[in-house]
Amino acid sequence: MSVPLSALFGLLLWLWLAVGLASPYPPVSVKVQAVQLGPHSYYIPGLSGAASPQNEGFMSNAGFVITPAGVVVFDSLGTPSLAQSMLAEIRKLTDAPIRRVIVSHFHADHYYGLQVFKDAGAEIWAHAYGRGATRTIAARLRFEQRKEILYPWVTQEQQRFVEADVWLSGDIDFELGGVRFQVRHVGPAHSPEDLALYVVDDGVLYAGDLVFKGRVPFVGEADSRLWLAALDKLIALEPRVLVPGHGQVSMDPAADLTLTRDYLAYLRQEMGKAVAEMIPFEEAYLATDWSRYEFLPAFPEANRVNAYNTYILMEKESMGR
Repeated sequence: MSVPLSALFGLLLWLWLAVGLASPYPPVSVKVQAVQLGPHSYYIPGLSGAASPQNEGFMSNAGFVITPAGVVVFDSLGTPSLAQSMLAEIRKLTDAPIRRVIVSHFHADHYYGLQVFKDAGAEIWAHAYGRGATRTIAARLRFEQRKEILYPWVTQEQQRFVEADVWLSGDIDFELGGVRFQVRHVGPAHSPEDLALYVVDDGVLYAGDLVFKGRVPFVGEADSRLWLAALDKLIALEPRVLVPGHGQVSMDPAADLTLTRDYLAYLRQEMGKAVAEMIPFEEAYLATDWSRYEFLPAFPEANRVNAYNTYILMEKESMGR
């Protein structure tokens, strides 16, 4: 029995569309949704907690800015599947090309989705201090951990580590489609390569992991002295809205920037005093009044580590290192 040519053409067209629309990455069940913050600016709010099978690696925020000349993306989430969902959200709003992705820093939850935007034609921008960060031993160990806990969304076969096309050496301003942008190097702080993006016309600041809204930040081995200077740099922008790397968007940026700044300053004050008086860390930690911060989210998980690392840092500073 012969098949009408029109029917055959229709079948081929359906197959072509199905293949074209199908994602090469396994779908996620978490809700990836764009929230508008200004005339041009949006963000993708992640879930709380560390990366896990339950949140499918969706535990950081990302953002994007739509201009008449194209889209600027800030960070690409923690898996290619999440980035594909983010791209689908963008495509609900505009068919404009993805011009640029700004990488806040090379921690897995912020850049593992880069390949999706690279394949969509974006130019990748990052700070030069992040050059080679995807090839370190620490990055390799993190990848092994992510493959174990985030299968099938992170796999050896699907994951590509995309390098930047443009390595920035410092601050840069640019305009796209009449929208003004300011990229600010605010590291070394949370990481050496920290970048923030300020959308001047919307008053929206994408701050990366320099700011954790309403919670204790994870300081790690960061240089808190430089982090404090970076926060002052962000405060000077006087943003209307702030998108932190984790947690809900802030409509009172001054308060959240100040909370993070004051917490870091308090760590340095108390641990610095203990070092100067040669008080052992355990004794100093127990004697410190943490009442201002102990009820904040992430205090039990982060504060002791933050204090210890700050204690070690203050020892190094006391020796001129």
